[in-house]
Amino acid sequence: MKSEPLRFPGAHGQDLAARLESPVTTPTAYALFAHCFTCSKDIKAAIWISRALVARGIAVLRFDFTGIGESEGDFSGTDFSSNLDDLVAAADFLRNRYEAPRLLIGHSLGGSAVLAAAARIPEARAVATIGAPSDTGHLRDTLVRIAPELEARGEAEVHLGGVRPFRIRKQLLDDLEEDHLSSALQGLRKALLLFHSPIDNIVGVEHARRLFDRAKHPKSFVSLDTANHLLTKEEDARYLGDVLAAWSGRYLEGVQPEMERRPEEGRTGEVVVSGGPTGFAQDIVAHRHRFTADEPVELGGTDTGPTPYDLLLAALGTCTSMTLRMYANFKKLPLEGVHVRLRHAKIHAVDCA
Repeated sequence: MKSEPLRFPGAHGQDLAARLESPVTTPTAYALFAHCFTCSKDIKAAIWISRALVARGIAVLRFDFTGIGESEGDFSGTDFSSNLDDLVAAADFLRNRYEAPRLLIGHSLGGSAVLAAAARIPEARAVATIGAPSDTGHLRDTLVRIAPELEARGEAEVHLGGVRPFRIRKQLLDDLEEDHLSSALQGLRKALLLFHSPIDNIVGVEHARRLFDRAKHPKSFVSLDTANHLLTKEEDARYLGDVLAAWSGRYLEGVQPEMERRPEEGRTGEVVVSGGPTGFAQDIVAHRHRFTADEPVELGGTDTGPTPYDLLLAALGTCTSMTLRMYANFKKLPLEGVHVRLRHAKIHAVDCA
């Protein structure tokens, strides 16, 4: 996997920070990811989902909205409409530099944003939302409940559980009060997949029902039965990414389930390893099988696969376990299973002298 930090001009002149994650080989499609309100492109759930998609050949651009994360600008001067403009600017950037996004993904309010902006990104074939509210007024009510002084004073500092509070102005409330989604859903004309957790205590699952009822087919719903709103458990986010990748294959030409997306097979006994222009991630083809090797983040990698030492230990352990199984079968021994645990250590040659 390749992971590249990027910057592009937002709709209102500020530089927006982004990260493009893509497979080592040519992507089969590009996706655009809109993060949740006051989150960032680097929220763990967005990273895990992106990497699940990259494993299926889909490149993903995540970016920080104006005033968020590493992007320029004053967050208090933004609103939902300006977020839509940033989203379209991100799609324009992809179109001009790489390829227009054919899959739009949005988390929470980002989900509402991709629904509202979808008509302005004509190349998009499919839209997926994660815990998205069915109307932007839901966030308005939440903000007023948290900071009742916001309406009277026109400005307030709001803490939504993140690492820092955000200053918000009444213009955001006024914009959220508008109906941004009804006409967008009626004219969507793109495949829609709604992910929502029945135990989401931030945006209730009834919002998914309302979105589903108002949208036209093709539309689908997937229950994230053990997930919270922010998808803080890695297994929930990776499951979502795998389901999303499989679903999108029906609507994005060239995207196939991972088991069907075979590289050109190597010859028996041959292993082919390919690396990109940056990073340590390696695409490995062993006859009909494909997987990724990488280094951990602390060593400069992106942790998308086992390390070379992990693979070496795996080979030794596999050979040991298989040999024991073969011997047990030959001797007709009642061997129920084999568990091999291995570890390695680096010992410098000078220490062995």
